[in-house]
Amino acid sequence: MEACHSPQQSNVTSYGATTVAIVTLEAFAGMWINAFIVCVLCLAWVKKKTLNSNEKILLLLGCTRICCLCFSWAYLFLSFIYPNYLYVHPILQLAVFFNAFFDHSNLWVSACLCGFYCIKIANFRNSFFIYLKVKIDRMVPWLLLGSGILALTVGIIAYDIADKPHCNNHNSTEQGNFGKANIKMDKHFFPSFFLSGFGYAASFMAVIFSAVFLLFSLWTHKRKMQKNSVKDLSMDAHIRAMKSIFSFLVMYSINFVCLVLNMVYVTKKRSHMSLLILVFQYTFPGFHSLILIFSNPKLEMTLLKILWQQT
Repeated sequence: MEACHSPQQSNVTSYGATTVAIVTLEAFAGMWINAFIVCVLCLAWVKKKTLNSNEKILLLLGCTRICCLCFSWAYLFLSFIYPNYLYVHPILQLAVFFNAFFDHSNLWVSACLCGFYCIKIANFRNSFFIYLKVKIDRMVPWLLLGSGILALTVGIIAYDIADKPHCNNHNSTEQGNFGKANIKMDKHFFPSFFLSGFGYAASFMAVIFSAVFLLFSLWTHKRKMQKNSVKDLSMDAHIRAMKSIFSFLVMYSINFVCLVLNMVYVTKKRSHMSLLILVFQYTFPGFHSLILIFSNPKLEMTLLKILWQQT
C-alpha cells in the first residue's frame, strides 16, 4: 500500500531542503574564508615565532567564526533530519549554550578589532587616549580574555534560561509529545533573545564609538594635510581601517535588525522572512572576513597569489 503525502508535508520538506542547501553553501564558504585567515596567520606565527596584536585578534576571530558556522550549521542540519529529538534534555540546552557562546565571542572579538583599529590609528592629543595607544598592545590579550569570559557568562545564562522550561516539559518529552514541548519552548526563548539583544547592543555601541572617533580623526588629519599640502601613509591607514569598521557597522546594523525580526518570527519557522533572516545571519561571518582580507595587505597579497596560481 503506497503512502500518501499531503501537499502541506511536501511544502514543508521542500522548504527544509531549500533552507539546508542555501545555508550549507553559505556556511562552508564562510568556513573556507575564515580558514584561509587562520592558516595564513598560523604559518606566519610559525615563521616569525610571534604575532602582532592585530594578527592575534584576526586569528581568534577566524577560529571563533569557524566554530560558530560549523556548530550552527550542524545544529540546523540535525534539526532538519531529527527535529523532535533536539528538544530532549540536555541536547537543547547544550545547543543554546554553544550557540550563545560562539555568537557572542564572534561579536565581542569583532568589537575588539574595531576598538584596536581606532586606538592604534586615530590621532588625538588627549592624555588618556595617548596612554591607551601606548598600552594597547599589552591590553589586547586581556581584552580577548575578557571577551571569552563575557561570552562564556552569556552562554551559561542562556543554558539556564533554556533549562527552565524543561522542568515544565519533562512529562511531555518522556511520553514522546515533542510537538507540545516544541510550542512551549518557543515561548521561553524570548528571555534568551533579550539577552542576545543586550550583548548585541553593548558590542554595537563599542563599534559605533570606534567608527565615530576614527572618522573624526580622519577628518582632522585630512584638514591638516590639505593645509600643509602633504600626503603621508597615515591617511591610507585611516582609510583601510574605516573600510573595515564601516563595513562591519553596516552589517552589524542589519544583523541587529535580523535579531529583532527573529524575535517576531520565532514561532513562524517556515515563513519566507525566517529564511531571509537565516540567509543573512550565515552570510555575515564570511562576508565580513572577506572584507578584512582585502583590508589587510598581507592577507590580500597571499589570496591573490593563490588565485593567480590556480589560473
